[in-house]
Amino acid sequence: MAHINDNFLKLKAGYLFPEIARRVQAFAQTNPDAQIIRLGIGDVTEPLPQAVVQAMHAAVDEMGKRESFHGYGPEQGYLWLREKIAEHDFQARGCEIEADEIIISDGSKCDTGNILDIFGPDNTIAVTDPVYPVYVDTNVMAGHTGPANDDGEFEGLIYLPATAENDFTPEIPKQRVDIVYLCYPNNPTGTVASRETLTRWVEYARVNNSIIFFDAAYEAYITNPDIPHSIFEIPGAREVAIEFRSFSKIAGFTGVRCACVVIPKTLRAKSNSGEDISISRLWMRRHTTKFNGVSYITQRGAEAVYTPDGQAQVHGLVAFYLENARIIREGLTEIGLEVYGGVNAPYVWVKTPGNVRSWDFFDQMLSQTHIVSTPGSGFGAAGEGYFRLSAFNTRENVEEAVRRLRKGLRV
Repeated sequence: MAHINDNFLKLKAGYLFPEIARRVQAFAQTNPDAQIIRLGIGDVTEPLPQAVVQAMHAAVDEMGKRESFHGYGPEQGYLWLREKIAEHDFQARGCEIEADEIIISDGSKCDTGNILDIFGPDNTIAVTDPVYPVYVDTNVMAGHTGPANDDGEFEGLIYLPATAENDFTPEIPKQRVDIVYLCYPNNPTGTVASRETLTRWVEYARVNNSIIFFDAAYEAYITNPDIPHSIFEIPGAREVAIEFRSFSKIAGFTGVRCACVVIPKTLRAKSNSGEDISISRLWMRRHTTKFNGVSYITQRGAEAVYTPDGQAQVHGLVAFYLENARIIREGLTEIGLEVYGGVNAPYVWVKTPGNVRSWDFFDQMLSQTHIVSTPGSGFGAAGEGYFRLSAFNTRENVEEAVRRLRKGLRV
């Protein structure tokens, strides 16, 4: 009989968002007339920018003619897209990133999990707490942890608490770690990292020969000009960091799928024999072996994001969701809740009233107001007693949700 990967059995509960969907479905079945507003999962609602739609239509037309048809493309992405990303997202901000250091993929969620394929099992891993669950769960699946304790913390991981007491900015670990996950603007707390904070992380990584996995999926939501959009804005980061980027929340690509990983050629790690190995080379080998590339049509759509029309339309999308975040944040503040985030990020992080546990408050909010949130404990032990609301929804739904919360939520 074939044997399974027993590491999967350490994940006693289901992934956070399917569990939310299960509870919402059960509520809907017993309350068929309830008008449920979903502010839990961070899925976009607004249509693709017209510049993207037009580019994808043109690409479809190309695919319908023999002389312009495209079959397999380069697994790492077409050069014309990688050049646009390098120019607009990095070089324009003073980052020394070239097109051949960018690898196109179908999503940051996949990339932050798949990147573990090229790292050994004995690395010491640090994550912030609360944390995007994929960072933890994929390390569990890869066998990098022991079992979980009663709080859901896995043996072998180093947790860096982000709490109201430290302004949701976790302290740099006192011990040495090999890999640390950072996400800014942060999911789920909606906080950002100052230049000084990121500089301290880069300095720590350089001293300890650590690697920073920097998830910048929400960088377009930064409105404060003093806040870095990329880890590579920090001197020395080319030697210690990998950055993950996505078109999902910037250009509405959650159902289209396009992202990229940025790995400088200067980033290296050790083999078991002590040899310095290029991380970029290993990732390219893994990527081209296991992935056939993002479709030509999708990449043409992503390229259109960098046209003048595309830039204006994307900025309009981001501004729309940030206005949603403002409405949510101010509405919750008015009813007396402790609210964080939602300024340079599309997520609002909220303290549950009366120290109610996160899942209990999730059920309470669903039953009282028919609004779906995300329980903070699903992001880690330090998230207990909080919940997250997403600004990714229609304006009508956001305004109605705030009206219901003002009227019907008993705090």
